[in-house]
Amino acid sequence: MSEDASRRAGPHPLRGGVQVEARVADRLAASWRRSSEYGVTTEAVEPVFAGTREQDSLFFECGREVLTDLHRTLVDEPVSLMLTDADGLVLNRLAGDTSLLRSLDAVHLAPGFAFSEREAGTSGLGLALADRLPSVVRAEEHYSTSLAGFTCAAVPVLDPLSGRLEGSVNITTWSEQPGKLLLALAQSAAGATSALMLARSRGRSPRPAPRGEVFHVQPGSLEPGSGTVQGLSAVWREALQRSEDAVRSGRVVLAVGERGSGRSTVLAQGVRRARPRDRILSASPPAPQDLDAWLALWSPELGKADTSVVVGDVDALPARAAEELRCLVVAARAARPGLPVVLTAENLAEVPAGLAALVDTVVCVPPLRDRPGDVLPLAQHFVRQTRGRDLDITAAAGRALESCSWPGNVDQLHQVVRRAALQADRIDVRHLPSEVFSGSTHRLTRLEALERDEIVRVLTAPGTTVKQAAVELGMSRATIYRKVAQYDLRIPR
Repeated sequence: MSEDASRRAGPHPLRGGVQVEARVADRLAASWRRSSEYGVTTEAVEPVFAGTREQDSLFFECGREVLTDLHRTLVDEPVSLMLTDADGLVLNRLAGDTSLLRSLDAVHLAPGFAFSEREAGTSGLGLALADRLPSVVRAEEHYSTSLAGFTCAAVPVLDPLSGRLEGSVNITTWSEQPGKLLLALAQSAAGATSALMLARSRGRSPRPAPRGEVFHVQPGSLEPGSGTVQGLSAVWREALQRSEDAVRSGRVVLAVGERGSGRSTVLAQGVRRARPRDRILSASPPAPQDLDAWLALWSPELGKADTSVVVGDVDALPARAAEELRCLVVAARAARPGLPVVLTAENLAEVPAGLAALVDTVVCVPPLRDRPGDVLPLAQHFVRQTRGRDLDITAAAGRALESCSWPGNVDQLHQVVRRAALQADRIDVRHLPSEVFSGSTHRLTRLEALERDEIVRVLTAPGTTVKQAAVELGMSRATIYRKVAQYDLRIPR
């Protein structure tokens, strides 16, 4: 790190003689260190031009609508409103002040340019995306002095259903303007964007927020959380064997695949087979307000003997958490060579660079739709978990379960089977929700969802013919066939 960068990355920087609040200063210092390691120059911003592109995402649709409405009330104010994607690429920009626009163009803070920490160093939007927290960066708090004339407030926006980082709302003005009002506006716009995304997801339930309690410890000799299921597919057994072999060899393992596909389970079972006496420490990314407490728990846990570590969703970790966790893991493995550390993510490219550099082995876990042979063994396993004994699953219900595309993977199957097992002692198609029978992926209105659910309810009733269903629903048979095709319903008879 250069002498200038080291000075600026001090623990309590001063800006204009004003002491920066300590917690914010720590975030800035960490961001400056990362900016220096990325090789960003402190003199001038040199962002990457990725080119403007047509956007059709729900995030962009909703964010643009929210910012357009906000811009109408601020059209005469010297502020610029922007949306960026998760990589910091500026997607659009709204501003009525021509002087501000010219200045933003001069530093390339414009659509088509990427302003993540890696490309432009510490800025409001770069810090918000890296830490996944609302951020304000003022004047000389920017890593590059060419941005010192601006104050930037940015707030990350997460998909309300998947929890995936979609991008950020960024509000930029001149550096002499106060930052608290900007941050309040950005938070309001980000919240409105997320709410609009949820409303347009057609009634689907939002993903639960991360819990404060993110550690789970399993003592030695017990099975991992979901237990061991016998008779699973060859691809699952291969992933399990690769996990076990890597843990035995003392390698850091990363399981990649879709959320809910069983990434943590295959790793935990691999650890249990390789090191049956170990206690397994499972952890997932914390809520932003719990980050410091989450980091504080790691040092004493990693130092304990006969402990294996499973860290889920490391691609969702804020940059500071990933950086400090990497340092803790390196120190712990130096003290305990071969300490089992296994990680999960959707793909290796999304893992923070420091953690990705530690990975020795990558294990791919296919989604459940590519493992239809696993559906019924898992379903019976979930039945036993719910009722304490096996239940009969009819042939028609089994065919419906096996033919479902399971966008939510094993987690979705678990919820479906659990609800069905609580309804009856013999699970038939009428006990399964409409989502199991619908292959349609387009978003439904609430009225469409109600209509689809009612058609499924009637058609899955025992002995019901299409003619009888038409009478009960008040539709012609032709209309029912058309609706079945419209909603891509596949109901075994």
